[in-house]
Amino acid sequence: LQIRMKKILVINGSASENSSNRKIIDCFGDSLKEVFDLHVFDGLKMLPHFDPELSVEETPPAIVHFRSLVENADGVVVCTPEYIFSIPSGLKNAIEWCVATTVFADKPAGLITASANGEKGHEELQLLMRTLGATFSPGTTLLIQGVKSKVNPEGKITDNITRENLVAFTGAFIALVGAES
Repeated sequence: LQIRMKKILVINGSASENSSNRKIIDCFGDSLKEVFDLHVFDGLKMLPHFDPELSVEETPPAIVHFRSLVENADGVVVCTPEYIFSIPSGLKNAIEWCVATTVFADKPAGLITASANGEKGHEELQLLMRTLGATFSPGTTLLIQGVKSKVNPEGKITDNITRENLVAFTGAFIALVGAES
């Protein structure tokens, strides 16, 4: 009997090459590679700017591809920094391309904001994902403040509380998605 591993799309909200968010994603991914089939989407800056005229008809191929990744995933994790009290423009752009669709409707979601402060960006991310109809709980949201001091250059989480919080988040996300198909 072949059991299909559930597919999880992880969206990296950071535009930086060597971001702390990517390190958090890698830590999250390492703990789940036996549980889920993970795909990390790092291409937000390759998506065209949102154009409502093209949202429904003649949608750009890059957007069709991004939406299909979301739609075909059994769950989505967004890990993002906060830029000027908001989510980064690339992430907001990708979300805007999904508003006229139902790709996020009832989709199990994990929302991580890892930044210097992150509080306002984390609130905004939850509001936007709730608007798109994604399913998440307090347990599948995680705010990591002061992230640069909690992850070393090798990508390991050095702060015990952050490590414990990520483990709890991961457990809640597994429960939300349901690891068995």
